[in-house]
Amino acid sequence: MNGTVDQAEITPEPATSPLPEASGYSWYVLCVLVVVYILNFIDRQIVSILVVDIQADLGLSNAQMGFLGGAAFGVFYALFGIPLGRLADNWNRTKLLSIGLTLWSAMTVVSGFAKNGAQLGLARMGVGIGEATASPSAYSLISDYFPKRQRATALAIYSSGLYIGGGVSLFIGALIKENWNLAYPGGGPLGLVGWQAAFLAVGAPGLLVALWVLSLREPARGVMDGTPVAMSPTPFSDFLHDLSTIVPPFTLIGAMRRGVGALSLNLLAAAILGGFAYVMIGLTGNIPQWSAVAVGFYAVFSWATNLKSRDPATFQLIWGTPAFLCTALGYGLVALASYGLAYWTAPYAELVLKLPKQELAFWLGASGAASGFLGVIMGGRLADYLRTRNPAGRILVIMIGVLGPILPIWIGFTTTNQALFYIMNFLAGVLGSSALGAAAATTQDLVLPRMRGTATAVFFLATTLIGLGFGPYLVGQIADLMGTTVDGKLVGDLRAGVIALIGVVPIAMALLIYAYRAVPAAEAMLLDRARAAGEAV
Repeated sequence: MNGTVDQAEITPEPATSPLPEASGYSWYVLCVLVVVYILNFIDRQIVSILVVDIQADLGLSNAQMGFLGGAAFGVFYALFGIPLGRLADNWNRTKLLSIGLTLWSAMTVVSGFAKNGAQLGLARMGVGIGEATASPSAYSLISDYFPKRQRATALAIYSSGLYIGGGVSLFIGALIKENWNLAYPGGGPLGLVGWQAAFLAVGAPGLLVALWVLSLREPARGVMDGTPVAMSPTPFSDFLHDLSTIVPPFTLIGAMRRGVGALSLNLLAAAILGGFAYVMIGLTGNIPQWSAVAVGFYAVFSWATNLKSRDPATFQLIWGTPAFLCTALGYGLVALASYGLAYWTAPYAELVLKLPKQELAFWLGASGAASGFLGVIMGGRLADYLRTRNPAGRILVIMIGVLGPILPIWIGFTTTNQALFYIMNFLAGVLGSSALGAAAATTQDLVLPRMRGTATAVFFLATTLIGLGFGPYLVGQIADLMGTTVDGKLVGDLRAGVIALIGVVPIAMALLIYAYRAVPAAEAMLLDRARAAGEAV
């Protein structure tokens, strides 16, 4: 049956029914969205190049810095991505993206006024909430501007903003910090030092780009797939309802409305996650990290159980589809390694290899931007090609993203040769980034058009709660555990922390092997499963 479906999908339609085409305006919109995503990752990743300076000023450990670069942002990004993803399904996506860009840019500016770890953590949480509008809106827009056969390529081009922004953030952050401190050795206007000025400088441009985004046209939903869909007549009440199912303690009210059984299950989940957090806090002493993780997973559980009762078709095609979950979780572990590597490579080069900040920022920034761009574009193209030969062909590209970076990471973070370190970092970036377009397109193909914003939010739960929530923190925590104390100060072993990322490979491969086997049947039975869950299609 799977072979029949695949052949039907790749056989050209009659000349009387031409395949839908992406227009010139589609590519223009994609370019604007890439600019937005570049700003998204500049604001997100600039912390990396400033780690050493923030630690020196605020007296934070590697584990605490890992929390600021990971869970402080990632948990709130993931949680608000869920209701904002639903809002993207039911409201004007260009307006939503413009509002979100304004918020995260403003909160990046606020980060520059932080005087302690708590203030910086709160500001980074605000950045996470604003950035949660970006990919649900952009993925949904791209899926309605590009036909399925071009979708992985378009999503890969959009995703290149991740790597360009991440790379540019290193160079810009180092440049602003160094020049500011040279001009104002004792602190400049308002007493701000270099790392604070860097936050202000990268946050402000986003306020102008938000106006550009507002000028984009909103496309009709589902036309590219031949299944036009209507938006909800009450998008904001739906959004507020979804928000109330995620934010504790309102989650208890939502569970209570569904009955005693739902409330009992919700309380049990809260107790289990609270106990887990208590144990991990006792082991690590990091209250913010494990509190955020527990709240994040509890909130996701509350939302998912509510979605099951409120929109069973969407729940079934996402949470009830092992192929979707294994694809998302498998890529989530790729993201864990990628985020951990991206966040700690610059501090590693500065502290372990003793490279000058501006030099390493230039080479790592250029390398990160080039390798990510090449990897995600080539990976997207390869994924689309393999998809025409095999319904699960895109999963093979995700596997490349899991296995490919192992050797470059091992060589790059055990060598003392600077040139070899940069080369291996580039190779790891190319291979690791190749998986993103394939994973994103696979999850989009496993749901109906009206569900794409929600599917994107769930996909990004894996990349944020698992990838961003744990990647930077685990490297920092392991570095602290493996480190030593010199002159009364803890000196972490960042080499051990980064190499430990290779440990996620067996788990990721097990998930992706299952996904490879399950995706063809899941896609072939998409409409049947949706109808069985009550969808009128």
